[in-house]
Amino acid sequence: MKAKQKPGVVFQPHVHRALQHGIRKLVSAIRPTLGPLSGGVAIDPLNEAETLPEYVDEGAVIARRIIELPDRNEDMGAMLLRAMLTRQQERIGDGTATAAVLFEAIFDGGLRYIAAGGNAMQLRRTIEGALPVILSQLDAMAFHLEGKAALTNLARSLSHDEEAAELLGDAFDLVGEHGRLEIREDYGRGLRQEYVEGNYFHSGMFSRVFANEQVEPRVKLENPSIFVCDFEIEEHQKLFPILQAANAASVNALVIVARNLSEKAIALLETHNRMGKFNVVGIKLPGHNPADRMAALDDLSLLTGATPFLMVTADSMEQVSARHFGQARRFWADLRTFGIVGGKGDPVKLREHVALLRTRYATAQDVDERKAIQERIGNLLGGAVTIWVGGFTEPEIRTRKNHAQRVALSMRAAVQEGVVPGGGIAYLACREALEPYYQQARDSDERAAYRILREALAAPARTIFHNAGYDPSEIMARLGYEQATTGFDVRADRIVDMREAGIVDSLIVAKTSLQNAIKTASLALTIDALVHLAAPEMVGNPQ
Repeated sequence: MKAKQKPGVVFQPHVHRALQHGIRKLVSAIRPTLGPLSGGVAIDPLNEAETLPEYVDEGAVIARRIIELPDRNEDMGAMLLRAMLTRQQERIGDGTATAAVLFEAIFDGGLRYIAAGGNAMQLRRTIEGALPVILSQLDAMAFHLEGKAALTNLARSLSHDEEAAELLGDAFDLVGEHGRLEIREDYGRGLRQEYVEGNYFHSGMFSRVFANEQVEPRVKLENPSIFVCDFEIEEHQKLFPILQAANAASVNALVIVARNLSEKAIALLETHNRMGKFNVVGIKLPGHNPADRMAALDDLSLLTGATPFLMVTADSMEQVSARHFGQARRFWADLRTFGIVGGKGDPVKLREHVALLRTRYATAQDVDERKAIQERIGNLLGGAVTIWVGGFTEPEIRTRKNHAQRVALSMRAAVQEGVVPGGGIAYLACREALEPYYQQARDSDERAAYRILREALAAPARTIFHNAGYDPSEIMARLGYEQATTGFDVRADRIVDMREAGIVDSLIVAKTSLQNAIKTASLALTIDALVHLAAPEMVGNPQ
């Protein structure tokens, strides 16, 4: 049983020393994973059922596995960095090892200057003030990728899984920057890809009685009419006006999308289908909350041209006529999903709707909100790719799937925002932009800040060279005589133009890694005291 720890307050110089030790321990575990020829970390099994250690070569996963350091003072430094890396991984999926290396370089450089008598607040102000200059330089170097080969090279630079890189490059070439891509677990030993035509939703039939394919409960309809509402239809008589309007219009088939259908309502539709006039299918309205359901109603109505019936506007089934029905070329559904191919909504309104969603996506800050909007855009654009991930064991499948999802998230950001020369070369090229500011610096604190940033911007490249087995100083000396976009290909053991060689990094990942590292490290440099509680416990635990 862990001994109850005493409360206390820790002051300088112990604060910086303890923070540095904690940060160094976490970064030392993450640093070996940076670069294409990198190592990994062995971690104890997470549960008793597993006997072998977990091999991890991703910075964010390593950070998540380190929950607490034994020394409480050091733990504060490690957890400060861990929180930053976790947020970055959730936001963009990659760049955590780079961010960790940059963070340590800035923090260590700052500590050396503060120990020599420098002013921490002035140093922080100048370091953070230089951030826009570096970000602007990264923007100037950015370019966009086009074609399957370039996208596959990007995936290969982000992933050590060659098979996954090939499929991800092909997938993004098919669906584009906002296209719908899903990665799911499979029972095979390898990876495979499946393309789904049209627009599909994560919701299915109310009952298998609607299926017209019995081997696997599934229904396919040609040229169906589509009625959309958010009603919970408990009384089967409420369906009569819909069926009568469809019968009068001589529809080929009818799809009724509703929030819920009672057993009696399902039975009525089943009985109707036996009459042989036209098939009717009851589909659950997608969404787990009112906002999601309203979004699904908007998307379905725009895709098909249907007029949605809403409870909030007091719409009545008695008002239904054939003009309220939407249309599609084909429709399919199973018990979990349904899809629309060739929806016949107004294309102008649909384009305007997608443009509005793109604007919302660009301005949204919440990770979950951005993901939901992106999925809507991809679905409305039509076409989706599913990558099925297999393996020899369940842990291997889960690991490959999680890795592929993180790579896909980074690739999407790269396709949307552009890329910069990879291998740490983009950061090296940014050092020149700081030189005029260093020369014009008015005091020692400003000069120290620019000097620290220049050294830190070289840290990712140096780490990549070291992890690949090269002498960083020797490679840096060779690169000093080359152009800004020229770098060292550690795989080919030669100096190359990074853009022509396809060695690139996502612009948004590069910018986010740098921004997180600078802001968090400069904040850590101004921490002057640590306060410990008597017995930190989870909320709700007994004292």
